[in-house]
Amino acid sequence: MLILSEQQIRDLYSMNDAIQDLEKALASYMEGKIQNPHRTVLEFPDKNASALYMPSAITSVGKSAVKVVTIFPKNPSRGKRTTQGVILLSDTQYGDHLACLNASYLTRLRTGAVSGIATKHLAKKTASSVVVIGCGAMAEEQLQAVLAVRPINTIMLYNRTKEKAHAFAKIVSELAPNFSGTVTVMDDVNEAVSQADIVICSTRSETPVFSGRALRPGTHINGVGSYLPQMQEVDEQTLQRCSKIVVDTIEGVKDEAGDFIIPALAGRWSFSELHGEISELAVGQISSRENENEITFFKSVGIAYFDLAVAAAVYEKAVQTGIGTKVDI
Repeated sequence: MLILSEQQIRDLYSMNDAIQDLEKALASYMEGKIQNPHRTVLEFPDKNASALYMPSAITSVGKSAVKVVTIFPKNPSRGKRTTQGVILLSDTQYGDHLACLNASYLTRLRTGAVSGIATKHLAKKTASSVVVIGCGAMAEEQLQAVLAVRPINTIMLYNRTKEKAHAFAKIVSELAPNFSGTVTVMDDVNEAVSQADIVICSTRSETPVFSGRALRPGTHINGVGSYLPQMQEVDEQTLQRCSKIVVDTIEGVKDEAGDFIIPALAGRWSFSELHGEISELAVGQISSRENENEITFFKSVGIAYFDLAVAAAVYEKAVQTGIGTKVDI
């Protein structure tokens, strides 16, 4: 078995690689070449924490995987990471277990890449400003993906704890060495949203993080932070103002996305208003942005085959370049 650390994966694999590989995986999904059972979530309420178990298989690449991710928000106070994860990659021809990969970075990378694909199809081609709401680790790859697909020259940052936004501002040059625009830490989230062409929401909030009234025509939103039924980053007014709402899977968001579940249960919004899934968008089965004034929203709660697609690609690169540690188990 090959063991691959986060740093080794970073050295091997880029955001552009992930976007390209996930576009292929989305096409394979539409062709019926992917098994993707619904994930299992274990919750630990006393710690406000959870563990996610996500299996999948892609027959076209001959690989299957199980990802296990733990999310413990209080960990930073103990000097530990909030999110920790591993991916077990297996061969579907003989059943060999091929690799164990650090999943924390790959999870953030594939989530960013999928948001990048959504942004390619839903954001204005001229979009030049982005606001990042929630400046934790997940936001790094979200920003990288947007910068990879749109000509951004203005980055605005907002975090409930302002010091965290300032810390994030200091690493933008590392995340995007070629970025030459402005980076501003904002005091008022709605003011930031009102100036943005693209809004990134990456928080664990249980209440909406901005007002839908602040959105200007033509804005695109990527929401990736809330992944449990009680979490809600985006308010009902935002949903009502959106002409196109695209999700990773309808089944997944019906079970896990509080952004939709909460207003749907209250009878103020319906899942029938969804435009479709990201796989349909990527292959042109549903329409992309159609005019400059549409407000669009992509919501992701995570799909196992996204992890498998990038893990399989990383493994192949590692074998070709001789990177990783081989162990007998």
